[in-house]
Amino acid sequence: MDTIAAIATAPGPSALGVVRLSGPEAFRVAATIAQGFDASRTREVRLLTLRDAAGPIDRALVTAFPGPASFTGEDVVEFSCHGGAFTSSRVLSACLAAGAREAFAGEFTRRAVINGKLDLLQAEATGDLLMATSPAQAAQALAQLDGNLSRRIGALRDTVLEAEALLAYAIDFPEEDDGPVPAGKVEAALGDIRDQLEALLRTAADGERVRNGALVVLTGPPNAGKSSLFNALLGSDRAMVTATAGTTRDAIEADTTFEGYPVRLVDTAGIREGGDHLEVLGMERSRRWLTDADLTIECVAPDIETSERSFSAVSTRIVVATKSDLSSPQNACDLAVSAMTGSGLTELRRLVAERLFNPRSQSRGRANESMLTRERHRDGVTRALAELSDAEVNQVAGEPVLAASSLRRAADALMGVIGATDRADVFDRVFAGFCIGK
Repeated sequence: MDTIAAIATAPGPSALGVVRLSGPEAFRVAATIAQGFDASRTREVRLLTLRDAAGPIDRALVTAFPGPASFTGEDVVEFSCHGGAFTSSRVLSACLAAGAREAFAGEFTRRAVINGKLDLLQAEATGDLLMATSPAQAAQALAQLDGNLSRRIGALRDTVLEAEALLAYAIDFPEEDDGPVPAGKVEAALGDIRDQLEALLRTAADGERVRNGALVVLTGPPNAGKSSLFNALLGSDRAMVTATAGTTRDAIEADTTFEGYPVRLVDTAGIREGGDHLEVLGMERSRRWLTDADLTIECVAPDIETSERSFSAVSTRIVVATKSDLSSPQNACDLAVSAMTGSGLTELRRLVAERLFNPRSQSRGRANESMLTRERHRDGVTRALAELSDAEVNQVAGEPVLAASSLRRAADALMGVIGATDRADVFDRVFAGFCIGK
């Protein structure tokens, strides 16, 4: 296998820049560019001079991690040099000139999976942790990186294999009083597995919502205070606000957090009858956003006539009385807010979090609960559940051989989620979004 090298820190001016080597020739490459490098002094941070053909590059901290006790499972060397694009790039170029090649995106983590240091779920969690922008996303990624989801799926797979073993025993000894294993015991085992698979599948909505962020759309009639509320919730003037109805012609998006949970907030054009051509186009786009929304905030104002046509069909919605600093709400609503004074904004953020992430937002102790976080996970568990259904049908029909075969495929589907797969396309999708140095 090639020895790979990459800059592991973000580009741009910084105090430090880290260049990472991994592979069978990592120690030889390091010895070529680092004066005094000693592969026997493992896990010892040493200050050494780095050189290339042109002369000294930098004084850097150099650490050697021999495989298999390293992140990738291979020999690894890390150079911690002064930050900035020039120095780090020159160190990388020296590594390449000494025989390494530049790593692909996510190749260090990919090698960790191949060498059994991480499973595929943990590798995905590594990427999620790097991309986390909210406390909830970081907590969920850390729990998955710790192996919570891997253990849950692994234990479920073991249960499936135990049920397959029951069927195999019945197949091998059919002559013993209707089989040594009562049919009711097998059916009960399959029912228990079904309950566990369905419970795991129910976590997908919450897990994916935390990882991707919930789509929250502001809607209502023109001039109902949507853009002002949008700006107030963000704490910045992202949307233009005027007293003229129909100012917002297109949707404006921004990422934020409510109570530590990721939210993609969208301000849309007001929905009403009539309007010029541009406003009509804006209203059409608003309706498309409403179709995709996880939750809508319906804005009503005391000085604006509200039509039910402005309300979306999204079941999860919060009706907010805006401009509460001007007068008391005249319509039934969940909450009264004022973008001008800030009144009710904290309560609105909390209510959105409770509606979208309940009960996780009400019990931080569940932050370490294992949850499905990607479509790939959901697809694997869904396939396992389908195979289990086939096993139940075949068991009732008196076809234990076919039932056992279905259970084996269910176990394989679960193992594919954890990462026991040699399919290159799955690996390519998982690591496509990683940075080069990870």
